[in-house]
Amino acid sequence: MDWSFRTAEELVTALRAGEVTSSELTDEAIARIERDDTAINAICVPTFERAREAAREADMARARGEDRPLLGIPLTVKESYNIAGFPTTWGMPQFADFRPADDAVQVARVEAAGAVILGKTNVPFMLGDIQSYNEIYGATSNPWDLTRTPGGSSGGSAAALASGFGALSIGSDIAGSLRVPAHFCGIYSHKPSFGLASVRGHVPPPAPALPSDRDLAVVGPMARSARDLSLLLDVMAGPDPLTHGIAYRLELPHARHERLGDFRVLIIEDHPLIPTGNAVRAGVNRVADALVAAGARVERHSPLLPDLAEAGVLYLQLLMSNLAAEFPEQAYDAMREHAAKLDPDGRGVDAERLRGAVFSHRDWMAADARRTRHRQGWREVFGAFDAVVCPITPTPAFPHDHDFDIRTRRIDIDGSAHPFGDQLVWPGVATMPGLPATAIPTGLSPEGLPVGVQLIGPMFEDRTPLRLAELLEQEIGGFQEPHR
Repeated sequence: MDWSFRTAEELVTALRAGEVTSSELTDEAIARIERDDTAINAICVPTFERAREAAREADMARARGEDRPLLGIPLTVKESYNIAGFPTTWGMPQFADFRPADDAVQVARVEAAGAVILGKTNVPFMLGDIQSYNEIYGATSNPWDLTRTPGGSSGGSAAALASGFGALSIGSDIAGSLRVPAHFCGIYSHKPSFGLASVRGHVPPPAPALPSDRDLAVVGPMARSARDLSLLLDVMAGPDPLTHGIAYRLELPHARHERLGDFRVLIIEDHPLIPTGNAVRAGVNRVADALVAAGARVERHSPLLPDLAEAGVLYLQLLMSNLAAEFPEQAYDAMREHAAKLDPDGRGVDAERLRGAVFSHRDWMAADARRTRHRQGWREVFGAFDAVVCPITPTPAFPHDHDFDIRTRRIDIDGSAHPFGDQLVWPGVATMPGLPATAIPTGLSPEGLPVGVQLIGPMFEDRTPLRLAELLEQEIGGFQEPHR
């Protein structure tokens, strides 16, 4: 029997029933990786022997009567997480030989839950792209079309899941890095509420793995089914024990509703800063139609919605302020010189991004105050609605584009070229205010490429968009195996 594309929930059931062993699942996954990953290049750091030993230990534990949430389940881990003794490079050649001494919190948590780690998945240089390629490990391709990207920066994880390389993966997100790859590869992912899951040990080398609350950044689960997201999130959720106490766990509220027809949903298919492509618009409307058919209250406009143009600019400013803090001093000085020459009245997206990159602390505090007002606006939205459905990017997966200067890249939206970086405003809808967002597949484009949408929920009510994802999976279908 081929178990490669079974959900983690199905595998747990089979393991408990004695229908299969963890060793069998692990050997099957490794064989599939060895057979298929040459073309895809999703697994950049195999940990096969370690995995086989973990699988044997899981089988012995089950024979003793033990049962943990992920006991014996093969999964992958994004390269950017520390695993003791294995490379953590973030795609930076100067750290090709860096090996951390300790596991990241989330690696420790999934292993404590019984998971078997097959290997680490590929990422872009410094996690700074919505593609996944670097000089150390090369480029990862989309299993649906090898000429296209699987997305980034958790692109290796999404490609691995779409290829049957393990049932789950753990990724991270600051600019759509969980949601964009899910959308491009036809899988599920969940960007948790900001601060829900500890990020310690998800850190660029050679920085020490200390407690951190890096602005905008989260870690989260990836899977081939909506229910599996909840299974993995329950393992990942909870703050850093170094700062909140070992026994402390954050209890999330139940989903607002259990029936699809009880949900109140706001549909957003247009953004003032970038057009929405026809294939993505069709995906949004497929979800909207399913909601209407189930009897849900669906609206397409609300005066409560915060200004998306202002929000998009604010997000890009905060993002660039965050990222530029790690730029080399020479590059940062060049940006400061360029920003000083900007027209004071110029308010284009590129100009505002540059201003954000060189924010003073005073500037950042003012931007953070504006974010606080947007968060209040979202609280009012979620007084009237339970979820918001919107695109993740304007298009399905695009062809590989390894132009080093992202500023010169263009994204083709139904034959019209637009600045590459502008597409990040869609992930920013949830990221800037710190809201939870679940990425779900909605079907295929006319070209046969996956199309997804994001379901945004209220702060720390992650179970609401996750439950909505489960219900929609029952109505419109979910993951499909790639056919190339």
